[in-house]
Amino acid sequence: MDFQTPPLRCSMTVLHFVILFAFMSILTNCNGQIKTDTKQTNIKIDQKKLVGGGCDGCELMYVGMPKNIKSIDTSAAWTKKGQKLLITGTVYKLGGKIPSPNVVVYYWQADNNGYYSPNKGMDEKAKKHGHIRGWVQSDENGRYSIYTIRPAPYPNRDIPAHIHISIKEPNINDEYYIDGFVFSNDLLLTAKRRKALENRGGSGILRVLIDKDMQLAEHNIILGLNIPNYPEKNKTKINSGLEIGEENPSFTPFHAFGPDKGTMTCPVCKYGRFHGIVYFVGNNPNWNNIKEWLSFLELESVCRSKYIKVYFVYGSDKGYNKDKRQKHLENLGNELHIKNTALTFVPSFSDEKSEVNLNKINLEVENTFVIYKHRTIVDKFVNLKPTKENYKLISQTLDKTKNEYFNLSEPKQH
Repeated sequence: MDFQTPPLRCSMTVLHFVILFAFMSILTNCNGQIKTDTKQTNIKIDQKKLVGGGCDGCELMYVGMPKNIKSIDTSAAWTKKGQKLLITGTVYKLGGKIPSPNVVVYYWQADNNGYYSPNKGMDEKAKKHGHIRGWVQSDENGRYSIYTIRPAPYPNRDIPAHIHISIKEPNINDEYYIDGFVFSNDLLLTAKRRKALENRGGSGILRVLIDKDMQLAEHNIILGLNIPNYPEKNKTKINSGLEIGEENPSFTPFHAFGPDKGTMTCPVCKYGRFHGIVYFVGNNPNWNNIKEWLSFLELESVCRSKYIKVYFVYGSDKGYNKDKRQKHLENLGNELHIKNTALTFVPSFSDEKSEVNLNKINLEVENTFVIYKHRTIVDKFVNLKPTKENYKLISQTLDKTKNEYFNLSEPKQH
């Protein structure tokens, strides 16, 4: 089958303190396993004009679609053999900050054996999607939940297990696919395949947690993100950093001061389970502002303990000297009595050896704050001044993205 994948608040004293083949196969031409002989539907479309550029198979979302779609769906596989899985999150408008209601999310997946297995009596057109398929429609707060099972990889193939997703917005005529949902602990999800993802609608990587006998994955969908021909544009005036909903990439800065001093530890690899803040400063450092921000962020680290890791990354490419930069940050850490915040540096934000370039930071802005949860970017701020209002903004972002699932444990490699 061809398929396309397309909430610890600190005390107020802190506030007063002054995210080859690989996954191109999921996007284009991966042949799945199906226990029926059905022919592909030939559709002639102008992909250059369609929102999303077209999607082979997404049109089947309309076959058997209920008239009244709820925000919670339980798939036909929930009571059958397989690892129970809950996928839950919020659908956001482009930009990742405003929830979007009434968006239809259609999913289809292989069964516990890796097959798109149809049921007797199914519509002939829908059989190639198998019987584990369904719909949710985001509620007034943009929320949705899907109860299903974790699909198995295709038999005798090296393609990671995945769930296909297509989207139908109420005010856009065309349905479009987003990155298929894959699993971070799937051994088939190699580094090469991760880098091949398009981040359509945000990162499709699910980081599952364990809730009794069920695996649970929080996953937000960002409408229009990296979607060709999308009618809206991101209104951000200054571009710096990846977008909300994308995966915070792995990179290895030099640690000049803090818990991992003397190493090149990756921020998200070692400390990516809970919240993280990466504070980037490039060619226009305001060291007075930097000291105020670092003092505030250090207190946040004390208040939130293991639930947050803060990284300062200095990446000016002007007159770079490794020893001088390291000594500068050491002096800064000692002056501010830093114990929890990592003070790190790179030769430049375009440096490929450390892979800091993957963050897409603008060297010329004063600062870029990237906030992630479980490695996925949940908010971003550019040119943020160290004021009481902005301290509160950072704290509130951390509070509102921490919820009842925060302390669940992670599974082992699948």
